Amino acid sequence: MSDKTAPEQPSLELLERFRAVYGERPVLVQAPGRVNLIGEHTDYNEGFVLPAAIGFQTEIAIAGREDRWLQVASENYAESVELDLDDMPASARGHWSDYVSGVVRLLDRALDGLSGANLMIHGNVPEGAGLSSSASLEVAVCKALLEISGRTLDGVSVAQLCQRAENEFVGARCGIMDQFVSVYGKRNHALRLDCRTLEFQQLPIPSGVRLVICNTMVRHRVAAGEYNKRRAECETGARFLAERVPGAKTLRDVTPADFEKFGGQLPEMIHKRCRHVLTENSRVLQAAEALQSGDLELFGRLMESSHASLRDDFEVSCEELDLMVRLAQQNEGVYGARMTGGGFGGCTINLVEEDRAEGFRAKVAAEYERATGRAPEIYVSPAADGAARLA
Repeated sequence: MSDKTAPEQPSLELLERFRAVYGERPVLVQAPGRVNLIGEHTDYNEGFVLPAAIGFQTEIAIAGREDRWLQVASENYAESVELDLDDMPASARGHWSDYVSGVVRLLDRALDGLSGANLMIHGNVPEGAGLSSSASLEVAVCKALLEISGRTLDGVSVAQLCQRAENEFVGARCGIMDQFVSVYGKRNHALRLDCRTLEFQQLPIPSGVRLVICNTMVRHRVAAGEYNKRRAECETGARFLAERVPGAKTLRDVTPADFEKFGGQLPEMIHKRCRHVLTENSRVLQAAEALQSGDLELFGRLMESSHASLRDDFEVSCEELDLMVRLAQQNEGVYGARMTGGGFGGCTINLVEEDRAEGFRAKVAAEYERATGRAPEIYVSPAADGAARLA
């Protein structure tokens, strides 16, 4: 088992390393990853989600240059890239710098010109775990460049720009949730987001409970392709139902009564995908009310219903995720457990009583490794603040 607890304070070592390389004092910014408590595969259907920012983040040290070049060093990959703002890459090349390039291209256009900069990047969001390391990087890059430009964009515009970068340049058809909560996260709060209107509400997480994230340490190769396939299946169902339900544009607009009336005409697989989205939206709204009233028992039941729907109707779970959820459910002090993220590996999210969190971590890790031969990583993290400049 890897005992990982989210760091409470950002490291100042990045500042010193930057000064050693570039000989000047940089600005420091951070943007967190996220865990989604409930509301999976609803964001790109203009539905509802309930994520929280986590205490793992991407940190960037940055200082301006006089020219139009970006020197971007990644400590995680131990390599650097140079980007010419007047001759940016026209398309993604399957490299970590694609996320940087996508944001830079759009921000340069939005601000009618950027100046060059030196950037040094360090991230501790676990990659491939469904905790939005990519959104964390995108938002951190955007915030860093804004800091030295003397220009501003509101938080919604930052989230939308970063989402567009991932959709249009990187080619991942993600919804707005990841970037939005990376911007608007609040310590010890979850964020209920309407992905159509972008109206949001920060809801306090009751004291005495911890977010425990269990990383299965698997990421099946089908994940990216199946994610885009699920999105296409939802769009197929939405188009069919929109022809029959007045005013409907997406699955968000379809009521349970509408689905009862017309859903049976859908092919079985499309019917299941749509049923997940409709029921998941309902679960998010119920879960937000449960969180407000402090009803963690109800919240936990909704989490487990969500996992069952993701497993059976949306079919994005896998053997390792299902095992991790079963192991969690056998422990005292666990309110709820479910897979989180796109699926086919990655993590589960668990709501656990604070005084039982360490025992839970040790027991689940030992049992998972015994069953799979693979040591999991288990993170205990508070809900964290969103992107910000660091003092």
